[in-house]
Amino acid sequence: MKAIVLHEYGPASVLKYEDVADPKPVKGEVLVRIAATSINPADWLVRAGAVKDIIPITFPYIPGCDLAGVVLEVGEGVSGFAPGDRIMAAARRTYAELCTVKASDLVKIPTGLEMTTAAALPLVTVTGDTMIRIGANVQPGQTVLITGATGSVGRSAVFAAAQTGARVIAGVRGRYLDVARQLPGVSEAIAIDDDAEIDKLGPLDSVADTVGGTLADKLLVKVKPGGTLACFPKRNPQNAALHPTVQINIVFAQIHPATILRYAEAVRDGKLTIPIERIMPLADAAEAQAIAEKGGIAKIVLTA
Repeated sequence: MKAIVLHEYGPASVLKYEDVADPKPVKGEVLVRIAATSINPADWLVRAGAVKDIIPITFPYIPGCDLAGVVLEVGEGVSGFAPGDRIMAAARRTYAELCTVKASDLVKIPTGLEMTTAAALPLVTVTGDTMIRIGANVQPGQTVLITGATGSVGRSAVFAAAQTGARVIAGVRGRYLDVARQLPGVSEAIAIDDDAEIDKLGPLDSVADTVGGTLADKLLVKVKPGGTLACFPKRNPQNAALHPTVQINIVFAQIHPATILRYAEAVRDGKLTIPIERIMPLADAAEAQAIAEKGGIAKIVLTA
């Protein structure tokens, strides 16, 4: 099969499109013909070696976390899936034409959802959901600020918080304010690149911070005593010691197929939108990652 292979840490140019051996499913696994995968920040952080202490890899390594495709073969003991089923999952080594996945990690793509759309959803939706339900521990009636709300993880977090019954404030760069105000479930939007706007914020029950850096330091002071700030690894506030009554939770995505299915159905039904900026062939993964690293609010999908 063809796959994107990483032989060393480095810039996007180190990603190579090569021939590798076809994987074979073992007990409890399914062999999938991948139709599409998508690019996530985790992909280029792994490629660059920025998170090697958190996500160690062995070279040669096939990157990728999302997939949508068709079941080709099922391993011993697998039930509920058969060749020809359209499936999606958060998995590993998905920048490839074929991939083996634990059957317990798969969900069937909801009828009416395109493969390319399905491929953009697994990791960002479970990450946004984890950010709200576990990281920020958002409760009905609370006020939560979600930074990067127009990004894919941010949109998923907004959806999760709104479903919980919280009052949602979307924190975005000023140029995205109009987009943020249009998101279902958003009560208010503020420009997080404007310190005056941050200063005007009232007390918050929680912050779900998908941005990090110095922004986390500024927002931590706005969280009520006993409140919570959720953030990603290596993006935690540096002034935490000054606010010991605020709980800071580092978020790692909790992968649950039922969660992926719930968000996929919400996308299909028009209740949630995860924008796709462009669709590119798998062979152009290096170029696609370089584009994605420059920033934006939409996903890039790779078709195998």
